[in-house]
Amino acid sequence: MKPNLLVAFSFGHCANDLVPIGMYILIPAFGTAMGLSPAEIGLLFMLHSLGASLAYFPAGLLADHVANRGVLLAGTFFWVGFGYLTASFVDGFWTFAIVISIAGMGDAAWHPIATGVLTQMHKARRAYALGVHAIGGYFSQTIALPAAGLLLAMWDWHVAIRVLAVPTLLMGCAFIFISRHVPRHVNSRPTRADFTAIWRVWTTRAGLRVIALFIAYNMGLFAIIAMTPLYLNANHGLGWLETALVMAAMMLVGALAQPWTGKISDNVGRRPLIIFANAIAAVASLFAWLTTDFVLTVIALGVALTFLVAIRAVLLATALDHAGGREGTSLGLAFAAMEGFAASAAVLAGLAGESDLANAFLLASVFSLVAVVLAVATPKRDNASIRATAAE
Repeated sequence: MKPNLLVAFSFGHCANDLVPIGMYILIPAFGTAMGLSPAEIGLLFMLHSLGASLAYFPAGLLADHVANRGVLLAGTFFWVGFGYLTASFVDGFWTFAIVISIAGMGDAAWHPIATGVLTQMHKARRAYALGVHAIGGYFSQTIALPAAGLLLAMWDWHVAIRVLAVPTLLMGCAFIFISRHVPRHVNSRPTRADFTAIWRVWTTRAGLRVIALFIAYNMGLFAIIAMTPLYLNANHGLGWLETALVMAAMMLVGALAQPWTGKISDNVGRRPLIIFANAIAAVASLFAWLTTDFVLTVIALGVALTFLVAIRAVLLATALDHAGGREGTSLGLAFAAMEGFAASAAVLAGLAGESDLANAFLLASVFSLVAVVLAVATPKRDNASIRATAAE
């Protein structure tokens, strides 16, 4: 029986993301055990994301030029699983940082290849396909964060990483068989003309504005994600399990909404959703900074994360709309911009949080407000233009 690749890729996304998403809790736990400062923990987050960002663009190129992409996708699971298993046996700051950065490259490689395949298969419903794929990331959050918290409560971060890596390796074995059904295309080599075309598309004023929008958006999201676990642990005395459950709950609605927001943007355009979601996130993050009440802070951060997570697929579809073809390469660039350059937000949030961890939320509000300004400055594209791009 031929598998439904939308479903299979969503489950693959879930398995590949288990340990990387678990790192939202495991990096703060590692830092606390090592006696690191908020800025040093932010640096770990940044290095983890920077390492992953190095793989996005090459993986995107492979998605557009290698015929057998199924084999590449299957290989990412073993890269991730064995990479993080190695990290579980090291203790030094820089050794740990380097190993998790290399391990994260495997998970990063999955994204532009998988999403490139899906958007080529569903050209008229790109944002919807990206949203369904993103559901796998939600399942990772609901599994990995509570599981990491529970494992930390029972053992330590070493054991937590090892346990979370097992499902990734098992999915890799399953994907060896699923990979046979991944559509192939003609093998080709990247040429100078390819790179020139990509350069021309993304170095225009419009292209640079889109990249800046991606960076500002993800810096707001990353500032919240990186410092919220530390904030809940240090300012409100939550254990790692409670912190993980709160984080998973705060991302729940936004992750589930991605296919819905993607479908809406396929019909009405990307720009209105991007402006609205970032504006709500800016206000909610500002409120989280102003209040000291635990419940109100969690609600405010939950609202911010809901709207930011909900439009992630819309942002990725925006990259495809701008670039036209070369789905894998365009998505690789989009992921690299969002995860690479924006990773500096983790260090900036850590530095802002040295005196008060809540200051990270004020910083997130500023980043989201910048994203609003950049989105307003982005030329409006109507439904007809989006569908015309998809048909090319």
